[in-house]
Amino acid sequence: MKRFLPVVVALGLLAVSACGYALAGREINVPAHIKRIGVPPFENQSSTPDLDRVLAEAVRTELRSRGRFQIVQDATGVDAVLTAVLRPITINVLALTDQTRQASKYAMTVQASVEFKDLTADKMIWTNPAMRVTEEYEATGTLAVNDPGTIFSQDENALNRLAKAFARSVVAAALEGS
Repeated sequence: MKRFLPVVVALGLLAVSACGYALAGREINVPAHIKRIGVPPFENQSSTPDLDRVLAEAVRTELRSRGRFQIVQDATGVDAVLTAVLRPITINVLALTDQTRQASKYAMTVQASVEFKDLTADKMIWTNPAMRVTEEYEATGTLAVNDPGTIFSQDENALNRLAKAFARSVVAAALEGS
């Protein structure tokens, strides 16, 4: 059995490489002179309290995880700045319970206009005026499905999960030019 192990591993690697598998999400397409990035508070046009604060902090955390940049909370004294204008969160019911016909699964979508600008060169690196990130959730209890505040108060982690998904999407697109 042990002498077949290298053959099995080699065949597995060949199969993975043949199917087009590749590591993604690591090539950063940002000018080399950008070392310090500002992520000021986002503009919150939604009625969801703290959405701007939570999403901005999630983006800062995701940028820090990339390791190459110093991330600050303002737009002064930086090489580049990432800004966002947050629109109201939309909620769609995905599934209803059989007996009571109440929402059992829903999707929340955060929409934003996001810009990543090189301040040194006065040039836009990346922009998306209609960024959309959707996360699905299982309903807990009875929810007013049209009110994100109710969902966030009943499921404390819902806003954090949405923020992490938003941050991953924004940072990947901004740094990798997607």
